[in-house]
Parts: sequence; structure tokens; C-alpha cells
Amino acid sequence: MKWDQLSNEELRELKKVKGICLDIDDTLSTEGKLTPEAYQALWDLKKAGFAVVPITGRPAGWCDHFARFWPVDAVVGENGAFTFFMQDGVRKRLDTPSDSGSEPAPQNTREALRTRLGYLEQKILARFPNAKWASDQAYREYDLAIDFCEDVPAWTQAEVDELLGLCTGLGAHAKLSSIHVNAWFGDYDKRRGMEYWLSKGAPGLAGQPPQWNEWLFIGDSPNDEPLFASFQFTVGVANLQKYLPRLLHPPRWITTGQSGHGFAEMARKMVQIKAAPYQK
Repeated sequence: MKWDQLSNEELRELKKVKGICLDIDDTLSTEGKLTPEAYQALWDLKKAGFAVVPITGRPAGWCDHFARFWPVDAVVGENGAFTFFMQDGVRKRLDTPSDSGSEPAPQNTREALRTRLGYLEQKILARFPNAKWASDQAYREYDLAIDFCEDVPAWTQAEVDELLGLCTGLGAHAKLSSIHVNAWFGDYDKRRGMEYWLSKGAPGLAGQPPQWNEWLFIGDSPNDEPLFASFQFTVGVANLQKYLPRLLHPPRWITTGQSGHGFAEMARKMVQIKAAPYQK
């Protein structure tokens, strides 16, 4: 369903949305840049009263900046590993449990996970000797990001699929973004990271946090599928269309515009809906 062809019933449904979750790369950004239009759209959503939470595969170092300087309430980073937020002028964090127990299992302590990542690095380089880690790898805490098109010549789809299979075959989670393959050990993903932050009372968010069915999520790639599958209100920017055959759970709507332009398109409509006198 196209985002620019919402029915009156859909407009009434969307009236209950109180929070916006978003991917960053190629959803908010456009060809690696945060455009004035997209950044203004973040501010417009905040000024309209929406809670705003990026949920990204980007590293801890970048998420620290996002939480401090962007008009957001929290940032879920490294595909759900942690959430950063500001509280009383101080940047704080929640680490998503790496398993379901009250204490991490021996194989899921931070030290053990780092050892397993080191082993995964060796296996990836043995199979793909020319593989390059993402340029932001130095700022990551919990995952490996293998660059397949951001700062390197684009890999073929067959190579990307083989890399994904190698990682999952070694027991790692592996997710495809628009620029990286992210691989990690631990029982979490973007959805679980968001759920954990909400379960702790959504620290960093002023006022009552929205309920799960009061959030809208917008994304652009297969690593966003856990959120497309779990929220009632989901939007893909137009560049997601090339990945639709890979998705078992596509978004409900697709914007006309790509990347940051599509994000701004979504934001304009949500601000209009919030201000309009639609009847419930």
C-alpha cells in the first residue's frame, strides 16, 4: 500500500500513534548524508509531540553522538545490543540481556562474546580474504560489521548470501542492512532492544511512554524485518522495494520518496494527522 494513498480508515487508525521508531542508514540518511530535509523532519516530529527513537545497526560511538545531539528520546544501537539516552543532562545506557536468564550464561558473558567474535573474524577472513570491516568497527562493542558496499566495491548478491550463511552456520546472528552485514552472538535483535528499553519504563522519555501499538516504525532493509513483523504501523521508504522478495514480513506502507526524502514524507503526514480533527 502506498503511503500517499491512505484511506480515511487508515488516517483514523494512525491518529493513535504517539511514537516514531526509525532506522538510520538509507532511511533517515541519503547516500551517506543527513539532509536538511530529513533532519528538520526529526525536529518536526519532536515539536509535534511524538516520541522519537532511532533503532540502528550503527555502533556505540555513533549512538553516543545521536543521543546527545539529535532531537531523539533514546537510541537503540548495534541491532538491539543497548539503548543510550539522556537523563538529567547525562548520557546513560541500558544493555539488552544477551540471553533470557537472570544472569548471563557462561558463553554469553562480555568476555566470552568477544572471544567468539574473534573466532568469527578469523573464519570470515579465511573464506573472504579481501573482506573489510566497516569503517566504524573501531567504535563497536558487540558486533562485527562487514562492509559490502559502503566504502568498498560492491559485493555480488551471491557473495553476500554466502557471508550470511557462513555467519549463521557458526552460530551467530547475521542481518543484512543496506551497507553492511552485521554479525553478533547473543539472543537479541532490534525488536528485543526496543522491548527491553520500554520494559524498564523508557528512561530518557519525558511523560508516559507509548504502548507497543502506539508506535510507528520506518525502515529500509532486511535487518528491519523484526520490527516490520511486530508493529501494527510500519512504513518502508521506497528503496526498500528491492528487498521485498527477501522479506516474509514486509511493511504495511511504502513511501513515494527514497531514503531521507521518504522519511520526511512520512513525517509530514504524521504531523498532519496528529493536528487534524479525525474522529476515532
